[in-house]
Amino acid sequence: MSKAFTRETEADNDFAEEDASPLPPLPVGSKNYITPGGHQRLMDEFHWLMNKERPQVTATVAWAAANGDRSENADYIYGKKRLREIDRRIRFLTRRLDIAEVVDPAAPRDDETRIFFGATVTFANQAGEEKTISIVGVDEIDTARGYISWVSPMARALIKAREGDVVTLHAPAGTEDLEILEVKYRPIPIEPFGNADGPGR
Repeated sequence: MSKAFTRETEADNDFAEEDASPLPPLPVGSKNYITPGGHQRLMDEFHWLMNKERPQVTATVAWAAANGDRSENADYIYGKKRLREIDRRIRFLTRRLDIAEVVDPAAPRDDETRIFFGATVTFANQAGEEKTISIVGVDEIDTARGYISWVSPMARALIKAREGDVVTLHAPAGTEDLEILEVKYRPIPIEPFGNADGPGR
């Protein structure tokens, strides 16, 4: 067995192990709740990988493979590695999209003072400090913009509460009471694919 073949087989095994890793935690049997913008972002990335990047890398690998000794061919080795990364990401996106449940934060609600997925919530902590967060999907987290996952401890503490309620947040640093000041349902802007991460994500 050649060294090149051994090296590729080991890399494929590493790839299989990484691909078998669990998705970020979602409640058992639940859908992957996501906003329209977040769903579009995943779809755009999926189509970009399938229709543009993967065909380009495949062509590069085929060209490099025709140039002789693959064990010494940097284009071939890098191309094969990149193909494994692309295929891993495509499988991840496919699984995510298969269980996606798109929820529009701006859609009318029966009770717009009660907190559910898609709510933008302003609350105050015990020190009187106010903070505003939006409850989004696990693939849309952006702490700089106050976007938290609906499965996070804070979202779990807030969900189903109403304006004026006081909820208790149980966090690793301890417990804290939060007073809910305002609940709004409005569009939550999600950065389109390519703008934040670049197309080579």
